[in-house]
Amino acid sequence: MGKYRKPIQIVIMLGVLLLGGYAIGKALFASSDNDRPKVGGAAPDFTLLDLQGEQHQLSGYKGKAVVLNFWGSFCPPCVKEMPEFERQYEKWKGEPFEILAVNLSEGDLTVNNFVKDFDLSYPILRDSNRMIERRYGLEQYPSTFFIKPDGTIMDIFVGGMTEQDIDERIERLLQA
Repeated sequence: MGKYRKPIQIVIMLGVLLLGGYAIGKALFASSDNDRPKVGGAAPDFTLLDLQGEQHQLSGYKGKAVVLNFWGSFCPPCVKEMPEFERQYEKWKGEPFEILAVNLSEGDLTVNNFVKDFDLSYPILRDSNRMIERRYGLEQYPSTFFIKPDGTIMDIFVGGMTEQDIDERIERLLQA
């Protein structure tokens, strides 16, 4: 038993360190359910850069209906819905309305090629350090927040949306 004592102590110590590190990381970086944005609550403000380096602050869109979509090119439902968001953007662009698509920390070349391939014209924002993703408590992609002109959240949709889903929510959002 004596010859196994040291390796057992090392394994136990590593286990304790891993569990402790996990607990600390979860406490620092995860949103609790109470901290996550909710329907009827205020959408957390943020400032992010678009692909041209221009700043976009969510609160700067007050008075407009905003569709805030978190996406990545690695996500098949995200890829499917991006052209559908583009068609809806074109349909509703005469209204007090904006789509902001937040990319989740992918490289410049990947994002720029994706935008070019799909001919997207709405603002594509970069959450390079994933701080906004954490602030919004995202657990699945895509996730889309429908924000009323007063800055409160009308609806949250987690998962891929059909164009009809998008259109119906935009119509309700513009009537809010």
